[in-house]
Amino acid sequence: MRFRLDKNALIYGYMLSGSRKGVAISVDDLAEGISRDECSWLHFDYTHPDARAWIEQKSELEPVVIDALLSEETRPRATLLKGGVLLSLRGVNLTSGSNPEDMVAIRVWIDEKRVISTRKRPLLSAQDIVALIDANEGPETPGEFVATLANRLIARMQETIQETEDKVAEIEEAVLTAESYSLRSEIADLRRQAISLRRYLAPQREAMLQLQSDRMTLFSTDDHVRLRETTDHLIRYIEDLDSVRDRAAVTQEELVNRLSEQLNNRMYVLSIVAAIFLPLGFFTGLLGINVGGIPGAENPNSFMLFILFLVVIVSLQVWLFKVKRWF
Repeated sequence: MRFRLDKNALIYGYMLSGSRKGVAISVDDLAEGISRDECSWLHFDYTHPDARAWIEQKSELEPVVIDALLSEETRPRATLLKGGVLLSLRGVNLTSGSNPEDMVAIRVWIDEKRVISTRKRPLLSAQDIVALIDANEGPETPGEFVATLANRLIARMQETIQETEDKVAEIEEAVLTAESYSLRSEIADLRRQAISLRRYLAPQREAMLQLQSDRMTLFSTDDHVRLRETTDHLIRYIEDLDSVRDRAAVTQEELVNRLSEQLNNRMYVLSIVAAIFLPLGFFTGLLGINVGGIPGAENPNSFMLFILFLVVIVSLQVWLFKVKRWF
């Protein structure tokens, strides 16, 4: 029975090698069956029911591979299985209005003649490979496909990480010149972004290192060289994220110290004012009680004498504070 597949289930399909290199694969071609003599790439939206049905019923993959390709949650990894390699990689989310740390996952199975990948959200790195294929410069083997995909995923992280570093530098400068409490939330956002990115990139580094193992026979020497270069870039980006995280933490501590110092200075001034007016309030309150016998009540110069007395009290307080070096 011919398997019917909705056209939206298959995102991309191309022949990577042979006489039909660069030829697009349609859902009708899938229904008829694809020759295993030439290398092909099929890229599915795993949330589509028809895509799930085709992978489960027609892909001839092992159950563990099927589960991995259709899994909702996944962690970056590279696993050598019978007949091929199972990959799960992530790239930054560059969709407009989205958070870069909300990374997009792509799951890939490769064997000698097939590349089957799945995703939920659009991934620009997959579009890059399509552009290379259309320009007749695309990968011709599964190993070359993985090397190209990993390279594009890591390359697209550069701008995001550089923007994060620039923001940290701007905040570091602003902390030295500004007194804005809003900087605290900006630093917290940067630290959260750096931590989130690193949380996904660290296991991806391990996956990239596993791809360079001698056991991965699907990769040529050139593929291993490209994977090694890509891994070096990834490690550098992880180190940059560590630096961003540490710089943000130090900047946040400096900001908290400066804000605490400002608060302490203001509280100090208020304490001095309160200390000065404390005895004045005592004397004015004492002489303001409504009972008989208040000294100077009948003397017309009593008010001026009392003001002079208060001035003397304030002068003595100021002298005492200076002696004690309280200001």
